[in-house]
Amino acid sequence: MAKINVKDTEISIISFEERDYISLTDMANAKESISRAADIIKNWLRNRYTLEFLGTWEQINNPNFNVVEFDHFKTQAGLPSFVLSVSEWIDKTNAIGIIVKKGKYGGTYAHKDIAFEFGSAISVPFKLYLINEFQRLKEDEQKQLGWSAKRELTKLNYHIHTDAIKQNLIPQKLSSNQISVIYANEADVLNVALFGITAKEWREENPDLRGNIRDYASINELICLSNLENLNAVFINEKISQKERLLKLNQIAIQQMIILQDVDKRKLLK
Repeated sequence: MAKINVKDTEISIISFEERDYISLTDMANAKESISRAADIIKNWLRNRYTLEFLGTWEQINNPNFNVVEFDHFKTQAGLPSFVLSVSEWIDKTNAIGIIVKKGKYGGTYAHKDIAFEFGSAISVPFKLYLINEFQRLKEDEQKQLGWSAKRELTKLNYHIHTDAIKQNLIPQKLSSNQISVIYANEADVLNVALFGITAKEWREENPDLRGNIRDYASINELICLSNLENLNAVFINEKISQKERLLKLNQIAIQQMIILQDVDKRKLLK
């Protein structure tokens, strides 16, 4: 569930079958009161052009679409007596482009392609604002996905890192407190190599910030940190001393950050 604001109207967006569906009910509310939303959708649905658009979309995207029933509706479209509800359209044709949800976020939802088309029934400016806000939402989601992916990559590599510590640096029969101290020390090897500071020193210098030093790292720093975790695991397996590993990792961090920053500069110049 996500929401966007289009010309002072809050529009709900849900994910269904890995596709984005936008609330037609919310969109209709922008034109009339909530009590009239269903009528607006119903009047739009009985239009012959609308049915042709919906039928074409379904034939492209839905292998189970009932074309026979669609042709039946299309021959009646435009007649004064023709009335078609969303539920009837879905039940008769096996349509997937429009869905009806019940409960807290209930209402009529449509695939974004269809919702954008429905936007014309509200107004052309509304349709254009809707498209812009939806695209902005997707761009924000992609940025967040990129950050989350980098953070998850770091977490996964951390398990590889701690496993190498467990297998090579932790003697048998240590207490859990002793083990956690060793893990913390090894984590600070990476912190010092990349950030030049331990986790404790960072907290002391930033008492008002929540989280830890890695939560405030840049994307480039997280990429570099991920690489350092893998390399440190290899160095540990090779029985390289902590002091020597710290020096190696610091040199590698400097080299990688120079390369990553150079890549960013080249992107800006293009």
